[in-house]
Amino acid sequence: MNRGAQVWVETVLYTLIALALIGLVLAFMMPKINQTKDKLVVEQSISMLSELDGKINEVSNTYGNRRTFDFTIKRGELYINSTSDKIILIISDLAKVYSEPGTSISNGPVKILSEQSQKNNIMYMTLNYENLYNITFNGLDSNKKFSPAPIAYKAFVTSKSSNGLMQIDFEVA
Repeated sequence: MNRGAQVWVETVLYTLIALALIGLVLAFMMPKINQTKDKLVVEQSISMLSELDGKINEVSNTYGNRRTFDFTIKRGELYINSTSDKIILIISDLAKVYSEPGTSISNGPVKILSEQSQKNNIMYMTLNYENLYNITFNGLDSNKKFSPAPIAYKAFVTSKSSNGLMQIDFEVA
């Protein structure tokens, strides 16, 4: 066999072996990388909701108080549910459930519920202000949905007088 041809065959063979090894490493590492990314998104979301709860508690001390709150949604959807006085963040398509499915847990003021299905895992994070505050959006008992966006949302949280309950109003710029 020609010496030049042997060098090319060896080069191709070694390249194929290297690519196969890289493929094997990625096949084992990608699920772990995705789980770590999911966990980071969940922890950042819990932190964001805890910070929002802090702003709501700050403004609730005095009528007319107003605070600015900047938040970013990387994954999931945030709902301001004025009809039930709740703020809910739903993250779907998680690689792994965050907590035991079907069991609600607390992380500070945030209530967390994980659901597992065959195709995807869903996590519900809730701030519940029922019987504590009257949550409104632009002064109305209306519901608002926020979707993931590359830039931060700018919200204003204001306390107002209400029928017996402190009204916490959200406005988004």
